[in-house]
Amino acid sequence: MAKTNFQYEKRQKELEKKKKAEEKARRKLEAKNNPKSADGEEGTEGDAPEADDADAADGSDAPAQPQ
Repeated sequence: MAKTNFQYEKRQKELEKKKKAEEKARRKLEAKNNPKSADGEEGTEGDAPEADDADAADGSDAPAQPQ
């Protein structure tokens, strides 16, 4: 039976940990530079109903009047 390569497993864990730390630091920096974009992701969903309300205000739902 083959022996487990503990050095390889340890190196993979270290690389994964480093990758996660870099990703976290990148997200943190991005949020610091663009605070609206991090919070704006949730807010973009709220923008869609406003657009629907604007369409209704134009009278597009009302029947067309003959000229």
